[in-house]
Amino acid sequence: MNRITGATLRRWVLGASLALGASGASLAAPDVSPEKIEALKEKIADIDDWLNDARQDRSELEEALATAERRISDLKRERRDLRRRIREQQDRLETLEAKERRLSRELDNRREQLAAQLRAAWMTGDAPALKVLLNESDPQKLARLMTYHQHISQHTLGQIDDFNRTLEQLETTRRQARRAKASLRDSERELARQQTHLQNAQDKRQRTLALLESDIEEKRSRREQLVADRERLEELLRDVQEAVANLSAPTDAAPFKSRRNELPWPVDGRVISHYGESLHEGRLRQNGLAIETRREANVSAVHYGRVVFSNWLRGFGLMTIIDHGDGFMSLYGNNSSLLKSPGDWVRAGETIAIAGNGDADDTPRVYFEIRQGGRPVDPESWLKQ
Repeated sequence: MNRITGATLRRWVLGASLALGASGASLAAPDVSPEKIEALKEKIADIDDWLNDARQDRSELEEALATAERRISDLKRERRDLRRRIREQQDRLETLEAKERRLSRELDNRREQLAAQLRAAWMTGDAPALKVLLNESDPQKLARLMTYHQHISQHTLGQIDDFNRTLEQLETTRRQARRAKASLRDSERELARQQTHLQNAQDKRQRTLALLESDIEEKRSRREQLVADRERLEELLRDVQEAVANLSAPTDAAPFKSRRNELPWPVDGRVISHYGESLHEGRLRQNGLAIETRREANVSAVHYGRVVFSNWLRGFGLMTIIDHGDGFMSLYGNNSSLLKSPGDWVRAGETIAIAGNGDADDTPRVYFEIRQGGRPVDPESWLKQ
């Protein structure tokens, strides 16, 4: 089948009109044009609303990205300051350790000297000094000698005490410096974790923004496609309405409206998308059923009627539309082959098409709608359960 375009549509409808007029029996014209056009307008309005919301979401994401960038910059500055403080603390620690080593060596030398003096005094009993003290007959001189020896001992012990206190202070300072250094390193690790967290959040937001941009572009393209589809559908429905005007249904035809919950299914299979479900995770709703079936399954009319359209229609693939009178129509889309032509009468259960593939993948599926007065209704409320 060839695709329907604006240039060929009127010629096709003219032929359909002649076929319908030549049969001598037909169905009443479906009053569908305003409702279908209005439905498409509503879909386009929904997409416009979605685009506006998406642009607002994009602005919020961009502001969140800017905030994350500023926070990451602040964290990097804080991290540089922490590293500088760590270097200063490390320098101070090295200075203290060098001083501690120097004083330790000096203290060791003095301790060795003191130990040598004590050993010598112990070995000799400090006889010369004792002899001097015992032989001294001048009381004043004796007192001075005793004071001198006492000062020497006190000075030596004082030096030892000073060195011990200095070592204690150095050890305390060294512990404090090490604790400060460990604390600073912990802070640096925490900052690094925060920076990684923020960087991940920034990357996620950037990916979300990119997806949103892609989705906006896809929706914008979809909107343009819907506008074009609306124009084609307006022209198709207008011309079909003219083609079937002033024709009456056969008197022996059972009215469609009396067949609620009794219509046969158009094809054997499993419903994978129900009436009213969201399309493409958006605000658009499914107007019919998507029925998964086997490849090349027979697609049958659900009720007696006349074919008013049998050709390719964008968004629905190869489609057959049957007018059942009293404003009821049934639509059968996504077929691989169409077996009926406009003007053909069909019975309930009669094969009108061969099932084909869906638009999204290779899964065989049939799209089925029922319209009443131009508005889609839930097909499952009309089909046998």
